[in-house]
Amino acid sequence: MAHSALATPRATIAVLKRHGLATKKSLGQHFLIDDNVIGRILTLAAIEPTQRVLEVGPGIGTLTLALCEAAGSVVAVERDTDLLAVLAETTAQYSNLMVINADAVQLDPRELVGEDGPPVAFVANLPYAVAATLVLRVFETMPSIRSATVMVQAEVADRMAASPGTKDYGAYTVKLALRARPAGRFNVPPGCFLPPPRVDSAVLRLERLDDDRTPEDVARATRAADAAFSQRRKTIRNSLSSALGAPASAVEDALRSAGVEPGLRAETLPVETFVKLGSELHAQGLLP
Repeated sequence: MAHSALATPRATIAVLKRHGLATKKSLGQHFLIDDNVIGRILTLAAIEPTQRVLEVGPGIGTLTLALCEAAGSVVAVERDTDLLAVLAETTAQYSNLMVINADAVQLDPRELVGEDGPPVAFVANLPYAVAATLVLRVFETMPSIRSATVMVQAEVADRMAASPGTKDYGAYTVKLALRARPAGRFNVPPGCFLPPPRVDSAVLRLERLDDDRTPEDVARATRAADAAFSQRRKTIRNSLSSALGAPASAVEDALRSAGVEPGLRAETLPVETFVKLGSELHAQGLLP
């Protein structure tokens, strides 16, 4: 049995023609046309039948149909007003779906709350242009979200799950890793979409961390990472000194107190070190 009746080229083209629509490159629209991928997304997401799920960029409703079957309720955020009528048609049989016409990056999380509470899982084939920003924002501003299973560009998935010392490891990786950990991935080739994107894609599952870091610890580590990676090719001492407008000697004292050799580069440091560094920079008055 198909997971989604829309996950074929024929069905997708028929819906778009019926509504006189075409894909919009400006919105990063690539419609999923492989039902096997839908099934793998559902397996990786491990949605429970009582959960409220957030979807961003539902498009014509291809993944939405499967989510409505699997979840207790779904709240889907769609920016493209031309697709609202399409969604109303393709998902008409589901009473557990709420569609919001908005830019998800700007949306107040309180608008996502339903009678069954806020969403606890985030599952989406994301618009590529905003994927990285949106995933981090969800973990920053929506504490109810326990996991995210998202389709993104493969290179973005690489950044999200990168290890210290690799080219993909950067400030974004650190900021996301302060809040969530990778918990599964599979790659998706361009031929699974209409139209095919010019890049490879991947579905990545992230799970929220439950640890003893305070919000202040995370905020300071975030600021420390931004400053440390502001000039990636410089030593961490010089990069921090420049970004913070602080004397190199004061920065060096903070680095040594955090157990960091000042001559290292930021990409060599594990996430936990940025927590210590943020704390030390704050203690010495170099960070708020």
